[in-house]
Amino acid sequence: MNNFSRSVCLLVYALAIASYAVSFSDGVATTVRYGALILLVAHAIEVVVCFKYVKLYKGSIAASIGLTLLFGLLHWKPLANAAARQKAE
Repeated sequence: MNNFSRSVCLLVYALAIASYAVSFSDGVATTVRYGALILLVAHAIEVVVCFKYVKLYKGSIAASIGLTLLFGLLHWKPLANAAARQKAE
């Protein structure tokens, strides 16, 4: 499920970028662009609100922020779950 959801996020971003290079109908191009913008804004809010989980990533903080901007809770939620399991032990 996680891989499918990540693929959907990437597809929305790819279609939004492609809409500038390929001729989409105006309604489709606008919808895809706004969809991508809404995802990015929501994920940017998640970076701020869930930063305590975002910083738990084993890699660099910049990579974790980038992954959260792309995938949102699909990135930080497993980190939060792992931290909760570790704390419970």
